[in-house]
Amino acid sequence: MDKKTAEKYLEKFEKELYGSVEPFWTNYGMDKKHGGITTCLDRYGKVYSTDKGVWQQGRAAYMYSLLYKKHKDRTNYREAALSCLNFLEKYCISGDGRMYFTVTKERLPLRKRRYYFSETFYIIACAEYYAATGEKEYLDRAVKYYDFVLKIYRGEIADPFYMPPKTIPETRRTFSFGEPMILLNVTHVLKNADSANAARYNAEAKSLLNDIFGRFYHDDSGLITETAAADGKPDMNVAAYRIVNPGHSLEASWFIYNESIYSGDKTIAEKAEKIFAAALNIGWDKEYGGIFYFKDIEGKPIEAYEHDMKLWWPHNEAIIASLLMYKNTGKKEYEDWFYKLCDYAFSAFSDPAYGEWFGYLRRDGKPTEPPCKGHTYKGFFHVARMLDTCIELLKDITNGQ
Repeated sequence: MDKKTAEKYLEKFEKELYGSVEPFWTNYGMDKKHGGITTCLDRYGKVYSTDKGVWQQGRAAYMYSLLYKKHKDRTNYREAALSCLNFLEKYCISGDGRMYFTVTKERLPLRKRRYYFSETFYIIACAEYYAATGEKEYLDRAVKYYDFVLKIYRGEIADPFYMPPKTIPETRRTFSFGEPMILLNVTHVLKNADSANAARYNAEAKSLLNDIFGRFYHDDSGLITETAAADGKPDMNVAAYRIVNPGHSLEASWFIYNESIYSGDKTIAEKAEKIFAAALNIGWDKEYGGIFYFKDIEGKPIEAYEHDMKLWWPHNEAIIASLLMYKNTGKKEYEDWFYKLCDYAFSAFSDPAYGEWFGYLRRDGKPTEPPCKGHTYKGFFHVARMLDTCIELLKDITNGQ
């Protein structure tokens, strides 16, 4: 990628972030009456459901904090981050310390899940707000919940939230890839904010990587499966053990690649590159373009009805991974994938007419009807994080780094 091309993409990404994506959420999502952010928005930014996802409060707080750290003159970014953080603190934490999954517009608890992803997004929000403002109470909150979540993950707290697992563990005990994957990223965010305790985070990251490679990674193919058997002996006649989410694998590939940069371990980078290649090999739709949502490693039918849809976030993660690996290796294959992924994603998901990106496409690349820009699972996060991360990478490339 020559300097001129890098500058062209830099301009494109900055325009998309600051001229389309961020204004969409700031103008239509931020709830000035009740606090926090509303993310169930249609194509035009109109609210179609007033329930609020707790994930999206933490994710938006993280993104606004990240942008405020870089643009201290934009005090509205700090105000938006604080609105989401205050909403989380006041209305989204239950008596047992766990966080809800959704709350009503009246700010009443509505739904709670056995997963702790609400907590992980709260952690990165607090850590990034501390990094942007220096207000230590937010770092303390982040570390407190980080410790709490790690204890749940490692089984040091027995059923703290009194919710049954998905499957009866006496019959089939499994591990979910999403848990160590997201915790690895949370660890990196915390380490960057709390550099004085880098040694602790380095040790946690190493442990999480061991879990990922030991339980979910298939060294022969480079694929990562979403579910692992607790005894390490999956019955491949059970469909759950064969499922790959290419988007998760691609997201993990750049988390893992970053760990190779932090640790200086080139063998980790090699695995990250292998994961990236395997995920796109199985996940890229050679007929219509774009990345499938789920695939079976043996090519068998998949239970999830949305398996052949194209969702926004896998493409966001693939773009980050391709550019990160290109920047650090200079390999043409990553440069080519970056162009190919951008061509598809910007043409299929981005909506120049009304801002932001469509969330859900059919296999042929057309938005589902009626189209939506936000959802309980889609808010001010994946698209914005991709744009911001790539902006920083492209700046390095234009500067010859």
